[in-house]
Amino acid sequence: MADFPITRTSQPKPKPADDTLAFGKVLTDHMFLMDYTEGEGWHSPRIVPYGPLSLDPATSVLHYGQAIFDGLKAFRGPDGQVRLFRADRHAERLNRSARIMCMPELPVDLIRQSFDALVGLEHDWVPRKAGTSLYLRPTIIATDVYLGVHPAHSYLYFLILSPVGSYYKEGVKPVRILASDSHVRAVKGGTGEAKTAANYAASLAGQQDAARAGYTQVLYLDAVEHKYLDEVGTMNIMLRIGDEVITPPLAGTILDGVTRASAIELMRDWGLKVTERPVSIDEVMAAGRNGTLREMWGTGTAAVVSPVGTLGYKGEDLVINGGETGALTQRLYDTITGIQYGRSNDPHGWTSLVRPAV
Repeated sequence: MADFPITRTSQPKPKPADDTLAFGKVLTDHMFLMDYTEGEGWHSPRIVPYGPLSLDPATSVLHYGQAIFDGLKAFRGPDGQVRLFRADRHAERLNRSARIMCMPELPVDLIRQSFDALVGLEHDWVPRKAGTSLYLRPTIIATDVYLGVHPAHSYLYFLILSPVGSYYKEGVKPVRILASDSHVRAVKGGTGEAKTAANYAASLAGQQDAARAGYTQVLYLDAVEHKYLDEVGTMNIMLRIGDEVITPPLAGTILDGVTRASAIELMRDWGLKVTERPVSIDEVMAAGRNGTLREMWGTGTAAVVSPVGTLGYKGEDLVINGGETGALTQRLYDTITGIQYGRSNDPHGWTSLVRPAV
């Protein structure tokens, strides 16, 4: 573990009971900060007490949206040890977002060291109850003080942590999603595959409309023909038609989900046919009507695997698998969470242990 300068808080917060944890409501005692200056590169890594950032009103991130982030989790297993899940891949994805947004990349090993250092310091914040975890939010923002449209010359990397419970208050139960042909999240050639703040802002109106109609999430269709499945607001989408598992391809508009990639690899290990191809909403609805749509689920860091029980589209509600969690969906959830918590074998080496700071 790298030896970063640490300023410990003089006012540690009380840790919440595991039973009370929601998602993203509580933050830990410390955060990791590092600066970038053009010509000097990344410098001054440090851990300090968690607190507000001081930004000039003309700071460029506030006006031109150069902001990226990622999200991963640390899990405390039954053995008491804390594990990160696929931390290298998350670090690499942060850099991919940086390239798309014209921001400086960080060495992957430095990102990893920031993860290990801060989680190690906040080791006692990792909750113990099954289903809980410690969420990591690495973020980069542009910090030029300048009113002008151009890539910034200075940036701030920060990492904050939050002990979390289940993303969905109903837990791992089938959710209702609404396919929208009126809202657009991203277009090919834009920023859709970057984990940037603007993409989530663009999803708010569609999510709000879906919630008003009684759905948990919105399923976006492609921005050109409003025909092909893109992604759910916070998840990649997968479905099983007959004996084929289908998920939209990575074609520039959707996020390269780490849980998505893990699920695909596991299912291919199991001998299942997994196809990454365009799939139209009409094909999905027809499969639901003729009984060949066996399962549908979302994948993402926050919820892991989220079964879809009802798909709404143009006034029709399609009930999938009788509104119950399908066998493959449950197997994926059990397998991935088993690896994350160290309850089962990790044949791909996806987890890494984090030791408590001395």
